[in-house]
Amino acid sequence: MKNTASITRQKTVAVENVSSELNKVSAVTVGIASGLIGCWAVACLAVGMISSGGPVALVSNYMKAFIG
Repeated sequence: MKNTASITRQKTVAVENVSSELNKVSAVTVGIASGLIGCWAVACLAVGMISSGGPVALVSNYMKAFIG
C-alpha cells in the first residue's frame, strides 16, 4: 500500500515539473520571437527613413500614400 502512494506522488511531481518546464520554454520562445519582430520593425523604419530622405519626408510620404 505505501509503495503505490509513493509511486502516485512521484508521477504527480514529475507531471508538474514537465508542465513548469514547458511554460518556461514557451515564454522564452515568445520573447525571442517578439524580439526578432521588433528588430525587423526598427530595420524597416530605418530603411524607410533613409530611402525617403529623413523622418519628416517619411511621414509626408506616408500621408500622401494614405490619403491618395
